[in-house]
Amino acid sequence: MCDFFSLATPGVQGLSPYQPGKPLEELEREYGIQNAIKLASNENPLGPSPRALEALRQQCSPENIAGYPDGGGFRLKHSLSQQLGVTPQHITLGNGSNDILDIIARVFAAPDVGVMFSQHAFAIYALATQAIGAKAQEIPAKAWGHDLSAMRKGLDDTTRIIFIANPNNPTGTWVDDKALKAFIESVPQEVIIVLDEAYFEYVKAADYPNSLPWLAQHPNLIIVRTFSKAYGLAGLRVGYSVSHPDVADLLNRVRQPFNVNSMALLAAEIAIQDQSHLEQVVALNESGMQQLSDAFTQMGLDFIPSVGNFICVDMQRSGVEVYEKLLRKGVIVRPVANYGLPTHLRISIGAEHENQQCIEALRSVLS
Repeated sequence: MCDFFSLATPGVQGLSPYQPGKPLEELEREYGIQNAIKLASNENPLGPSPRALEALRQQCSPENIAGYPDGGGFRLKHSLSQQLGVTPQHITLGNGSNDILDIIARVFAAPDVGVMFSQHAFAIYALATQAIGAKAQEIPAKAWGHDLSAMRKGLDDTTRIIFIANPNNPTGTWVDDKALKAFIESVPQEVIIVLDEAYFEYVKAADYPNSLPWLAQHPNLIIVRTFSKAYGLAGLRVGYSVSHPDVADLLNRVRQPFNVNSMALLAAEIAIQDQSHLEQVVALNESGMQQLSDAFTQMGLDFIPSVGNFICVDMQRSGVEVYEKLLRKGVIVRPVANYGLPTHLRISIGAEHENQQCIEALRSVLS
């Protein structure tokens, strides 16, 4: 039999598959548990906008799935351009924001080209870098988040892309507007700066930046966002980036034809117009964050202050060990040892009763 491993590129040979959160069905089947909850994948407990769901029911009939979606995403781009104050030529659509991140790496990275990201940052940056054979420039974190000063000092002649997750997953840390603007201004225009803002809708911090106006002065900036989190469309996979039209043109040359399906295009178009539902989602997240934070404080557990829809908690022992014990109590959370956080668990904010179920299970496990 052929040794297919030897045929793969060196970057792919060294990769391990991305490990998603454990599905509820798998847990219930494996342990015979009912009424389990999943707080592992930063999903939205309120789900999508009712207006988006109704549009799907009315317009996405089975008869319509034989045809290809609009490959250019005209209606969604038009809706986004109105909301964001940019032209459709600034926008690239992706099969989730991960798709956009991968496209950016394939357009601008290459062997011997440097791709910079922070320690504890989103795993996809390192995966995309290694798959291409580019040079990973991982910069040690500061207070669990991005050390922009160290990142600036770490730039060299090979650096082509800088990924900055703001807020960062899995730590929930953020970079304030003054520090981030100064960093962007200090970076040569030949270096592409990617702001991954997958969780920005949840942020209440007064110093969190509004990055869109910066595009006019910084054509090397790409802002990446998603409908998977606050808009509750993770199952449909739709994300987008906003960039200079010349950059968007390059990204769209690599973007796969019809990469966003018809249902995703429609749901996202309607969802972004339903700001009332988005406000409910953010309010529920804020109260859930307080509920969990208070409980962790009462249990004497340290946690990283977060502005996302999740919180990273130090179990003061093996995170994987606590994770496995929680599974047996019907609670799925996310161990993050692969992010260099072996004693932490990332816990997504759920509905109030889900948060309480997690709290009670954690108290039982730790006692």
